[in-house]
Amino acid sequence: MSDIGKLIQEINAFRDDRDWRQFHNPKDLAISLSIEAAELLEDFQWKTSEQAVEANMENIKEELADVMIYAFMLSDDLNLDIKEIILKKMQKNAKKYPVEKSKGRKMKYHDL
Repeated sequence: MSDIGKLIQEINAFRDDRDWRQFHNPKDLAISLSIEAAELLEDFQWKTSEQAVEANMENIKEELADVMIYAFMLSDDLNLDIKEIILKKMQKNAKKYPVEKSKGRKMKYHDL
């Protein structure tokens, strides 16, 4: 089993020990993921990246972990292989953003 698979097992064991799976349907997991991502954004609000990291690194770690935990639970509950879906998305992005057109540019694919 991969390290990610072991991590997901630990996350699910934590959830199952508390009987929380009953509250974790895909809709609510997606909502929770979004809420945690917004909490992560709060650490950066009204600051430069450097200021935010310097002032909020511990909370940034916690909020990022919350985002990842919900993402892992959602992917597992939907029987999605995280490595597979990430690699597939990266392949799709590679076609949308070929190096020769996108290197050093921040433009959206349709503007390249």
